[in-house]
Amino acid sequence: MGFFNGLYKILRGPVRLLWRVKAEGLENVPEGGCLLAANHTSFADPIVISSVSPRKIRFMAKAELFRVPVLGRTIKGFGAFPVNRGGADVKSIKTTVSLIESGEIVGIFPQGTRRAGVDPRKTEVKGGVGMIAYHTKSDVLPVFIDTKKRKTSVFRRTRIVFGKVIKFEELGLSGAGRDGYQRAAELIFSRVCELGTPPENEVNGTENC
Repeated sequence: MGFFNGLYKILRGPVRLLWRVKAEGLENVPEGGCLLAANHTSFADPIVISSVSPRKIRFMAKAELFRVPVLGRTIKGFGAFPVNRGGADVKSIKTTVSLIESGEIVGIFPQGTRRAGVDPRKTEVKGGVGMIAYHTKSDVLPVFIDTKKRKTSVFRRTRIVFGKVIKFEELGLSGAGRDGYQRAAELIFSRVCELGTPPENEVNGTENC
């Protein structure tokens, strides 16, 4: 783990150069534990966001990735932990609660999977982020990945926008329930999308960023 943590620190600079990453709103990154919610465009999203974050982010990653030789050990070294996407994963929820209570940031993609080349405002949002917010009672840091063709790619300019924290009280999660989780997830993702380039500023399906 120590080796991969050290390797990750070394790679932060090259990642910023290769993906031409520019960060905005870093002053919004809180000091304590919280959830981070972002739109999802490619496998590279976690490392691109992490490359500019002033704090380490513990991203959730689908369990299958941890069974891939080298890749599994590497993403674990980057701070990722597994989650089973087929339903409520009690172990991953407990891990998330523990991490946030210990003051860490846990990253999640409310869309549930990559949506490359698609306007995130028109994509489906899963209720999982609302459920996790309920169980952790944490604030949420919205982050938008803004890039041409709506897909993170090497040598393509990438703008990472960190928005103002959404307080837990704003989510309306006074009680557990699927409908409540979904409403909270949609509120969270609407705040994420507000950080991106407005559709009227797009030309031929690309952003002017």
